[in-house]
Amino acid sequence: MTDTFKIGKWEFTSRLMVGTGKYATNEQMKEALEASGAEVVTVAVRRVNLDRSSESLLDHIDTSRYTLLPNTAACYTAEEAIRTARLAREALSTELIKLEVIGDERTLFPDNEALLEATKVLVKEGFTVLPYTSDDPIMARKLEELGCAAVMPLAAPIGSGLGIRNPHNIRIILESAGVPVIVDAGVGTASDAAVAMELGCDGVLMNTGIAAAKDPVKMARAMRLGVEAGRLAYLSGRMPKKLYGSASSPIEGTIE
Repeated sequence: MTDTFKIGKWEFTSRLMVGTGKYATNEQMKEALEASGAEVVTVAVRRVNLDRSSESLLDHIDTSRYTLLPNTAACYTAEEAIRTARLAREALSTELIKLEVIGDERTLFPDNEALLEATKVLVKEGFTVLPYTSDDPIMARKLEELGCAAVMPLAAPIGSGLGIRNPHNIRIILESAGVPVIVDAGVGTASDAAVAMELGCDGVLMNTGIAAAKDPVKMARAMRLGVEAGRLAYLSGRMPKKLYGSASSPIEGTIE
């Protein structure tokens, strides 16, 4: 079965995107990336030695194999995010950018007003923008109208592992979106990833859910299987939920 999806001019088979932070060692990160089956790997621009003058995170990622998705993590204003995106494009030769503008240090919820401001500038400059946003259908619509190549509503606060807190909003976003919807942040285990995919999301992006597991490599594989299972279930179409029971076997021919 061919089941790919596109973000801008890029086409992917794997619907699991993974981050590169919080691993105990770079070797562990490489093993987790391998186990995840991901094709897209996101890196925090602020963590990367972009000029490669000394050891860099990029030395441990096979860029011929993975599509790098630089992100503007830890940016708190539109200006910071725009500047970071431009730096990433120059250093990494990609117009892909996962746009984050954080609005609060404790919750790490996005600053949606600043996100819209930064999006306008970056889309105009030719970036392929993937914005991390709240699970607000109106915001998702506005971001798509500005030209984002995908929308990335949070499942829960970044690094919380709480799973999808509001599946109803995600469903509403999915109903009207004309671009891929990728759940970003808050996925804690494979069943969370499966739920996102069963809702009809095009993909899931995560970092802490894998890196903070006791065995990150095994969890990476579990996440891969969870995403694949959820996608298959979505394509299969689940049975309707019913209030009352119904027999699994035909009632004709029962013993009297």
